[in-house]
Amino acid sequence: MTLSRRQFFTLAGTSTAGALLLSPLQAFYAKRTLAAGPYGALQSDPMGVLDLPAGFSYVRLSETGQTMTDGYKVPGGHDGMGAFSGANGNTILIRNHELSPTSSNGLGAPNSKKYDTKGRGGTTTLVVSPNRTLISHYGSLAGTYRNCAGGPTPWGSWLSCEESFETGNKKHGYVFEVPSSATGFVTPVALTAMGRFNHEAAAVDPNTGYVYLTEDRGDGLLYRFVPNSQNNLSAGGTLYALRITTRPQANTTTGFTVGQAFAVDWVRITNPDPSTDTVRAEGFNLGAAKFARGEGIFYGNGDIYFCCTSGGSAGLGQIWRYTPATETLRLYIEPNNGGILDFPDNIVVAPNGDLFLCEDGSGTDFIVGITPSGALYKFARNALNTNEFAGVCFSPNGQTMFVNMQTPGITFAIWGPW
Repeated sequence: MTLSRRQFFTLAGTSTAGALLLSPLQAFYAKRTLAAGPYGALQSDPMGVLDLPAGFSYVRLSETGQTMTDGYKVPGGHDGMGAFSGANGNTILIRNHELSPTSSNGLGAPNSKKYDTKGRGGTTTLVVSPNRTLISHYGSLAGTYRNCAGGPTPWGSWLSCEESFETGNKKHGYVFEVPSSATGFVTPVALTAMGRFNHEAAAVDPNTGYVYLTEDRGDGLLYRFVPNSQNNLSAGGTLYALRITTRPQANTTTGFTVGQAFAVDWVRITNPDPSTDTVRAEGFNLGAAKFARGEGIFYGNGDIYFCCTSGGSAGLGQIWRYTPATETLRLYIEPNNGGILDFPDNIVVAPNGDLFLCEDGSGTDFIVGITPSGALYKFARNALNTNEFAGVCFSPNGQTMFVNMQTPGITFAIWGPW
């Protein structure tokens, strides 16, 4: 069924009396049958890989183990990804690889191009033609740790975020910038002013150049980086954390009603590049709000949407909406029902205004759509295995969705009657 907005708000109550909770078996069956949505019911893929609505097609692009144009192998751990305009109508994808120093399928690169020779993560770049064929793919950032998600910038680069606080040959836990124009490995520069913590994703407000950053911790914060020079992150800036003015030190996991607006302000982080993992502790001590595993974040239509993967009274996920123009924060989605939404991770605002979320939950994972009216629906099902979707994004012309299956490491192009 497709949820009406009234049905959705009924499900989204934050008290246990108002929340609809299913047993694991009920949730399993609900996830297989819920919400045909505006594109219709999912159709079984005869290849057993990706179930989509009727009229939609997909093609597999760059996959782990294939030989890239630069001679190195496609690494594993496909994660966050951004899409950019290229020459001749091509789409340039920059793709993260969430890999640790012990990963067996790490990103190959010359040591001279690595940020840290112990690092196995980084990014690869794909050039895709207008008819969705892979023209080339190659490494573009190397020697980093656990590049989980990130975000595109309005000036045509990808912010790749390390979900780590380890120290190898160098300190980790930073943001790195990769231009979409790069045709090979860039010189890695850690943007230390943007903070050292378990970074997850980033979103840039094109009106101000401010960068909003999530932190994948159970007690993580939401950050705002104000650059000294707009569109020039390497020039430094100031890091802040969000505070709900009427609820300092709020724990946002429970106690918030969907749709209620809260005024916010921002507390300054005085030590954004600490030797120990203290950034979120400093912010919380100043009154900043805690968010349960902040992950995907995206700017769209004047708002910043971000996922708390384990937020909500059932611990199954929340979507929040922050409006910079009014400095207000609202809980946007909280079904508390694994059959509706199960551990939302990466997020994108589609050209038609819908949100698309990548699930990283137990059992079968879906790409979940949310209409502007608040109805949730299943757009795609991982029919191959129980691993997560990641990196959902759209081509500049809005006609192709790109998304990753993290393991075994496949990038898909999806198109149809949008």
